[in-house]
Amino acid sequence: MLAPEPMEHNLDPLVHAAEAAVPAALAELCAYLRVPAISCDPAHADDVRALAAKVAADLRTLGFEDAEARELDGALPCVTASWIRRPGAPTVLVYGHLDLQPTKGETWTSPPHAPEVRDGRLYARGAADDMGGWVSHLAAIRVWLAETGSLPCNLRLVIEGEEEIGSPNLERYIDAFPECFAADAMVLTDCENPSPEIPGLTVSLRGLLELTLRCSALEADIHSGLWGGMVPDVSLALMRLVSRLIDEDGRVRAPRSVVPEAWRQAAWDVPLGNEVIAAGAHLRPDVDPLPHRGAPPAEHLWRQPAVTVVATTLPTRDMKKNALRRSAEAVLSVRVAPGMADADLKAAFEAELRRDPPAGVHVELQWSALPSGAWLYQPRGPAFEAVDRAYTRAWGRPPLRVGIGGSIPFVALFGRRFGDLPLILNGVIDPQTTAHGPDESLHLDVFRKAVVANVCLYAELADVLQG
Repeated sequence: MLAPEPMEHNLDPLVHAAEAAVPAALAELCAYLRVPAISCDPAHADDVRALAAKVAADLRTLGFEDAEARELDGALPCVTASWIRRPGAPTVLVYGHLDLQPTKGETWTSPPHAPEVRDGRLYARGAADDMGGWVSHLAAIRVWLAETGSLPCNLRLVIEGEEEIGSPNLERYIDAFPECFAADAMVLTDCENPSPEIPGLTVSLRGLLELTLRCSALEADIHSGLWGGMVPDVSLALMRLVSRLIDEDGRVRAPRSVVPEAWRQAAWDVPLGNEVIAAGAHLRPDVDPLPHRGAPPAEHLWRQPAVTVVATTLPTRDMKKNALRRSAEAVLSVRVAPGMADADLKAAFEAELRRDPPAGVHVELQWSALPSGAWLYQPRGPAFEAVDRAYTRAWGRPPLRVGIGGSIPFVALFGRRFGDLPLILNGVIDPQTTAHGPDESLHLDVFRKAVVANVCLYAELADVLQG
């Protein structure tokens, strides 16, 4: 059966109420941000549990009578809640995460767990990734309930406590509590916008593989003066091997992903000029972004592979000695382009790294066991027309279809388990957010527009989806 035609809504009072509700929503957000819910650190596991319990309690106060901080053995909690009071109406699921990245070793202008507003931005770990994302939905829910006593659609909330460690138990939660994930559309609030003026709807993600490359030649470290020049230096061999994978610009040499020409031409409209890249990536003033080479920056960032050295066993200054080392390792983070098969990229890398080993060193390769999770999506149908209308009301324009160069394991999981549903990926991150880094921040006007967009989105989705 076809979805009904969109109904006319007088959303003006709700939009005005949403605007007025932003200060209170920011105060609620700040209360959550003061909890150091760092999921990767066992010392903060109780903080994750405490924050989950607080969120569940706040949702019960809001009217979600079944709100609960669920916890499986060996897992950090996942908060679930539902408002199912409109028989026959569609159900929308909103996903977010409450856990945070660590801040150890980072230099912050203000304490990372003491929210502070400066120059139109709220600074705190998790302000935009991802507390601000799902709190913007709580604000929209409060507006609907305060103004009308109801919601235009049924609603489920899933607020995860392990996203920042790769969502290792999320599928277990899906299997254990399938009723908590039953929906007609899903809004996944952990993504970014091209700028504070242009909203984004994420439709692709690069996947992530990890490769350990090991070179060995000796049975023990030996004196570099006595034997240097006659036996292999595994450290130099390691660096030469890694350099084979990149071209003169510093990008992956092969394989390259084939990008549709229509997409490439449209990608020139994405506001990713050198100034935006330099500011967002915190480049030194005397260092330029990598050259475009005739392709839009968005293609290099979203639709082509990349490789990064994330760890090595090369000697550090405190390990200095005049010796040739017995072995050397590097761990490579490999971003897989959406639409590219993991096996094809692995085969290309292995062929390059195994051919003619420098100085005849022994080469070992070990890939991570999990699939990369690269994701490519076609946002078609009335749900996405509803998204465009809601965002036009809040932002003055529909969202730009964008990609993310990073990898979000839960997105690939939702795509595999719920790929037949509309998956709406949005969020409150912008190029200046510095997610996962020092001085992470949330643009206050982006947050305001997100609250308004969510208010409108519930009504628009209620009109076009079948319950």
